[in-house]
Amino acid sequence: MASHADSSRFNSPPPDEDDLEPPSKSSRKRASHALQDLGVELVSLSPERLRKLPLSEPLYLAIREAQRFTNRRDEALRRQMQYVGKLMRTVDPEPIQAQLDVFRGLSSVEVARQHRLEKLRNDLLDDEKVVEYIVDTWPTVDVQYLRTLRRNALKEREHSKPPKAFREIFKVLRDLDAGAQAAAAAGGDEQDDADGEQS
Repeated sequence: MASHADSSRFNSPPPDEDDLEPPSKSSRKRASHALQDLGVELVSLSPERLRKLPLSEPLYLAIREAQRFTNRRDEALRRQMQYVGKLMRTVDPEPIQAQLDVFRGLSSVEVARQHRLEKLRNDLLDDEKVVEYIVDTWPTVDVQYLRTLRRNALKEREHSKPPKAFREIFKVLRDLDAGAQAAAAAGGDEQDDADGEQS
């Protein structure tokens, strides 16, 4: 699930008073999609967990209504999810995201890692040149597959389709990062062994 959202995606830092330029179209669109993803995640929660979230009453009731639909292709569900998305734009998502992180039992280190990877994914969608950075960071990446996922994720966004490729990009980045961390840890263990033999 996409998701696993970064709270920094929802709001840009406040600008200086001397530089009050409106947010760019791409940043507004990115924030809107982040809120939509968060709304989808909220609808997937159990009623017990939902009650523990700092939700406004209209948003809570709208989510509960969306949960009544069992057919994922139902047109009424699509309209209800649009309504949930509209209400999501009226709330502060950061306290909600913080509670979701508690539900997942994520450590602060893991949360920071997920935020970093989610930002990288968003940067990749905004600029294809980010592929070069990913290749430099993780040379084992399947570049052709990653470019295909990027194209598909952009089409999903453009046509308001389920974010399958968008989520798959995060999974690819997460697996690459985990593999690199495991390799680094193994290298550290080998160095420790070598130091032990020399002493």
